[in-house]
Parts: sequence; structure tokens; C-alpha cells
Amino acid sequence: MQKDLTFTYHIPHTQQGQYLTLPFEMPENIGKFTLAYEYPKRGFLKQAISGGSFAERISLNTVDLGLVAPGNRLVAATGSDKQSVTLSENWATPGCTPCKLLPGTWLILAGAYHVAPEGVDVHYTLTFEEKSPRWLIGDLHTHTLASDGSKTILELCQHAQSQGLDFLAVTDHNQFVKTASLPQLPGFTVIPGVEWTHYRGHSNFLGLEQPYDEPFFTNDEAEVSKRFQDAHARGALIVLNHTHDYDLPFSFSTDALPYDCIEIWNGPMRLSNLRAVAAWQARLVEGEKAVMVCGSDYHKDGFFQILGGPSLRVFTQSESAEDILAAIRQGHTYGVYQPDGPQLEMRCDTALPGDSLPWRTGLTLNLRLEGLQAGDEVRLLGKTSSQTLFKAQKSGTLEMETPLLEPGFVRLELWRTLYDGIPALPLLISNPIWFD
Repeated sequence: MQKDLTFTYHIPHTQQGQYLTLPFEMPENIGKFTLAYEYPKRGFLKQAISGGSFAERISLNTVDLGLVAPGNRLVAATGSDKQSVTLSENWATPGCTPCKLLPGTWLILAGAYHVAPEGVDVHYTLTFEEKSPRWLIGDLHTHTLASDGSKTILELCQHAQSQGLDFLAVTDHNQFVKTASLPQLPGFTVIPGVEWTHYRGHSNFLGLEQPYDEPFFTNDEAEVSKRFQDAHARGALIVLNHTHDYDLPFSFSTDALPYDCIEIWNGPMRLSNLRAVAAWQARLVEGEKAVMVCGSDYHKDGFFQILGGPSLRVFTQSESAEDILAAIRQGHTYGVYQPDGPQLEMRCDTALPGDSLPWRTGLTLNLRLEGLQAGDEVRLLGKTSSQTLFKAQKSGTLEMETPLLEPGFVRLELWRTLYDGIPALPLLISNPIWFD
């Protein structure tokens, strides 16, 4: 929802050369803010001439624009060049700083550089756009030239946006990325991260530019634990990567390490990923509320590797990195084999994947699956059951309601045969809805 606030402020000539601050209140739950202003910049000075007059066009007023966030933090100083500025957590008008739009008292900075003798009326329009829940799609596992990737961060982000992605995490091997170095692309979110890389396993630490202080290398379990504990304490979202990869599985004991998610799907679906999915299912059956994620592990385009292959769809409160990571931590996600793959809506009452509900008889699951192709098989998995819910005879959209018969959890997979002679594979995997 968008809300506008307009007002006019009169600057008298006596305040020429001064910086004035005009307070306003930033409401809660704002995802984007625009400040626009206008005032008469030029006028005419009449001069009598023989037989008439000449009106000289002159500069009357120059009022600079700025914005100060709570804590006396300057987040915009654009002089008089721009008539409006826009800020969000991910992107801001050049000359401004992306920032969280914290509720509270903000200040408009009015720089009275030149003011006409009669003063000047400055008309301000403040536009507040509330956060609104939406589905976004992105890639949590990518590499750049800083490690073993083929693109710069800017090239990687531009490529991601061209592929239809809304966000990505930059996760170079043992290389921190500074938030200030991340490119700003309107409508696109870049999440800082690092792939902590060890001979016995890899893990993504997401959302921070420096999740730990010491060098990455470790030679004993205590040092490994400290890296994870430090990153967890600082608020990083921790993902155990490609846990069942044949060449480099995650072989540390997960009992001793804090983590938020398990990457069960790394790059194209293949046997190692199927093993990871099976191991994750076993955790769920044992009662662990383990949240799954996926990522392409992108280095460069190839026949079996594409950016966003697979992608993670996330139901988030906004496009900010903080809200995206919070939704991932909650499990409000599902994985799909490519950005334009099938789309899922799955609810039980008000619960989404990742949510928990008290178990009761009579619960039903509501599904909507767009982008099905002939031959697609929709499977529903629970604690003790697995069933084929629907097999598509033609391409189209599935909408259905199905009763739930047991406590524990329920999740969905979509299987498809991509190539003749190759068995069907899961091309969409949801997180569970849990029943306590």
C-alpha cells in the first residue's frame, strides 16, 4: 500500500545561506520511500527600455535536498540537481545510501543556498510504500572472479537479473565480500556471503560481510566449531553445502555445529542430490525440523550448469536481504530446477511450508501448481507415507484440496522426465509443513 504526505514550507530571505531541518515521522513496515520537492527556481526581472521593457530571465531560488535518518545519519545529499530521491534497503538514487527505513523521526535537509527577497515556498511530497508479502526467486550459491567463478560481481548480478532472478547470494570460497562493493540494481537484491571451504566440507555463511574474524583455515574440531559459533552469534544464516557430494561431502559432525539449513540440491539434479534428499527425509522422519535450501553453485554457463539451476522461491515480506534471509530461515521456500520452472502455492489453513500447526483430524492441504507438463507426477510425502497425488495427462495448472491423514509433516515433490531414456527426477521440492 502506498501513502503520500504533502506539505509546503516557506523559507524567508533572512534564512538564505542556512541549513534547515524539517522533521517527519517514518511509519513502521516501510519498504521504499520517495522524497520529492518543487519550488520556483527562476523568474523574470523587468527592465525599462526605449519604447517598452525587457524581461531578463534570472535565477531566484536554489534549495538543496538532503535526508537524515535516526541517529543523525546522513543518507542523502543531492544538492539541487535532483527533484526526488528514493531509498530502500537494497537500492537508492545515486547520491543516496541504501538503508533500513527505521520507524521514527527523520529530517528533511533544506539547504537555503539562494532565496528570493520575498522568500520561497517549497512543496514537499513524501511517498511511503509499505512492505507487502510476495514470492521472489533467487540463487543462494554463486561464485565470481574473486574465487573460481568467471564473472565479476556486477556481471554476475546483471546475468542473474536477465535470467529472471530477483536475488542472489555471492558466496566465493573463503573470500569475504564488502557490502559497499555490492552493485545496486533496481529491483534486485544482492546478499553478501562466503562459502567457508575446508577439505572436509563446505558451508555458506550468508547475510554478513565478515561472519568470523580469524583466517578460514582450521586443523581441529574446536577451531571449526569456533568459526560456526562466531558466525551464528553474529546472525549469519548458515547452510551446510552439498552434504552428500561424492567428491566433497560434508563430513563434520553436525551435532556439534549450529546451522540453519541444509543444501539438499546443488546444481543439476543427480545421484548425489537424490542421496541428500533421502538423508533429509530421514531427518524429518526422526522429528528434526530441518529446513532445506538449494543453489546452483554457479561458476560459469555450461551444458549442465546455469545460474538459477536450481533456484529457490521465497515468500518474503519485502525484497530486502534481511527479510529474504528471515523467510529462508523460516523455511517459507521451495526449490525449482530453473527460474521459469513450475510455481507452487501450498497451504494448510494459514500455514505455509516451514510453518508448524497443532495436529487435528480434518486438516486439508490446498495446492496450486502452475506450469505442469504432460507426464508430470505430483508426489506428497509425510512421516510414514508417500503417494502420487496427481499425474498430468496434459500441460496446465493443478488446483486441488486433499485431506491429511497423519501428524508429523507433509511436503511436496514434482517429478518430470526431461529427456528420453533418462528416468524422471524431482524438479520441484517444497519444505514441509509440520504438525505438532
